[in-house]
Amino acid sequence: MAMYRKLGKKADQRKALLRNQVTMLLNYGKIKTTDARAKEVRQIAEKLIKMAIREKDNFEEVTVKTKVARKDKDGNRVKNVIDGKKVTVFDEVEKKIKKDLPSRLHVRREMLKVLYPVTEVPTAQAGKKAATKKVDLTDKLFNEYAVKYAGREGGYTRIVKIGQRKGDGALEVILELV
Repeated sequence: MAMYRKLGKKADQRKALLRNQVTMLLNYGKIKTTDARAKEVRQIAEKLIKMAIREKDNFEEVTVKTKVARKDKDGNRVKNVIDGKKVTVFDEVEKKIKKDLPSRLHVRREMLKVLYPVTEVPTAQAGKKAATKKVDLTDKLFNEYAVKYAGREGGYTRIVKIGQRKGDGALEVILELV
């Protein structure tokens, strides 16, 4: 007897399918899929959320000095001419950053093994490469989902059955975060 559903796919295809669906579930909050796939995705997603809850407060804030380019009123970098070359002028600024402790860093890397990188394009600026931005799903897990589900012991997802698919009769469901 198998410990997991094989979903009619080879191992590499199955892993890619599940990684993609877990990534989309955590990015959008809900996905439409078949019943068998939803049950497998649910297991993976709940493990990731549970890890995020366990490590959500395991960091330290550190103050660092960084150099930031000085900008003019139009938002362009200010440049000075030194020895015949244009050089950008930098100002030193103190910033507070969150530094992961070793156990949280390990959990973050375990999450990155499962999650695909996500690039988001706003609908208003579709087609413009400059408008794209990368979504940090591990940060979203730690800062949004871990805080939201901190009081729960489990059951972070819900499966709602919506009927059979017309083509092959597979039971379709909506898998969503509670």
